[in-house]
Amino acid sequence: MQTFKTGPTPQQLQTMDRDLQFYPSTISSPAVLTPVQIESFNKEGYVKGVPIFDADEIAEYRVHFDRLLAKAMANGGTSYSVGSAHLRSGRIYDLMQHPRIVACAQDVLGEDVVGLASQFFCRLPHDPVNISWHQDASHWPLTPSKTVTIWLAIDDANTENSCMRFIAGSHLHGHIDYRPSEKAENNLFNQVALDVERYGECVDVELKAGEISMHSDLLLHSSRANRSTRRRCGLTMRYCAIDVREVPGFGWADEGLVINGEDPTNHWGNPPRPTQDLV
Repeated sequence: MQTFKTGPTPQQLQTMDRDLQFYPSTISSPAVLTPVQIESFNKEGYVKGVPIFDADEIAEYRVHFDRLLAKAMANGGTSYSVGSAHLRSGRIYDLMQHPRIVACAQDVLGEDVVGLASQFFCRLPHDPVNISWHQDASHWPLTPSKTVTIWLAIDDANTENSCMRFIAGSHLHGHIDYRPSEKAENNLFNQVALDVERYGECVDVELKAGEISMHSDLLLHSSRANRSTRRRCGLTMRYCAIDVREVPGFGWADEGLVINGEDPTNHWGNPPRPTQDLV
């Protein structure tokens, strides 16, 4: 049976020697993003509203996700259960290598990239779960901080159905202190960043289905409970520069797919394409 990676404990994170500083894009001739968007990514830590798929194309991916979600929930899972999605679905494995999506990652990371991880974040109508302000890099066993998340909107996402929120410019402050979340906060992740208002302006990341946003692994982001009658699903695809390394022991490198570049030490696992949907 397929096994999937685990995350480090807070105690393990405290002892890790990691380089948690932002490395700006140095790409002068981007393939998909504009020079203005590259400048914005470096300054603000994100880009949003980049079109990837038209309505018919994203509708096909939505039907595929609906099938994966139905299987996961029939097996006792939740709407957040479709993690390590490229290891569970051949179609998502292929999507992670889609030329236009990969080109977006290369526009900020450079030519040599690894498909690191993937997960569907699906908020059902009236979903009470919160995702509090956090940085991805703070709880990932990776170094240096050269990872970007591409968030593909499967459904339309706006403030009504709990779109993501960013703190613009917060990626420039390195690691930001946080506290463990409390049970009453109903937080999907066990951390809440402290004093986020001091790091920049809050931006709502509204997207049409088929569009993507991109954010640095050091950018503070969150989303509220979905109080609406509409679902809000997005697929996160994480890409890192090929020189990023996992602190050993958590299986993250095993899931990494080298998309472009040489990996002479075979650090990344390069898992095979799934032949059937594993959920």
